[in-house]
Amino acid sequence: MPPADDTTYEIRTATPEDTGLVEALDGSFTTATVFQVEMAENGFTLRETPVDPPLTKVFPEGEEDEEYGAKEGNPTFLAVAPDGSLAGFVSVAYARWNRRLTVEDIEVAPGHRGRGVGRALMSRAEEFARERGAGHVWLEVTNINAPAIHAYRRMGFSLCGLDTSLYEFTASAGEYALYLSKPCRGATSG
Repeated sequence: MPPADDTTYEIRTATPEDTGLVEALDGSFTTATVFQVEMAENGFTLRETPVDPPLTKVFPEGEEDEEYGAKEGNPTFLAVAPDGSLAGFVSVAYARWNRRLTVEDIEVAPGHRGRGVGRALMSRAEEFARERGAGHVWLEVTNINAPAIHAYRRMGFSLCGLDTSLYEFTASAGEYALYLSKPCRGATSG
């Protein structure tokens, strides 16, 4: 049963002991629409189109053994429900040379979606970005993940790029990588 709408989640930094919880989180999604990429001579446009039946995407298991927690100063933040279960996480990496905070991965467990968990995690990532002096927050998302694209846009992210070949030799062949960014206002250091 999903938590009540007024559920308060604890947002904290992951430790290596949390690796199993993070890896076990179900990051799959189902969508009734996808964003078709239409190429033009000097650019591209996105057109949201329905898919019937709805498409379900299950991401393949990671190929590398990754330990979650603050690695090289790039943390993973967790959203923990009152019952102690993992509601979601966001992993970030800061690059000083271009003042970019990259959202490496963000996932919300199905039973906690639509309850502000993703927004709370992204807010924590943005706070971390400001602490580091980041000029912007940047992320990549597949064109078929319409629910995430809509959520990112509601959070203030804008489309800034496209890669038609990123997934070419993977289980996601045929999908396109969309890049979104958001200015990071109020940085505390430079």
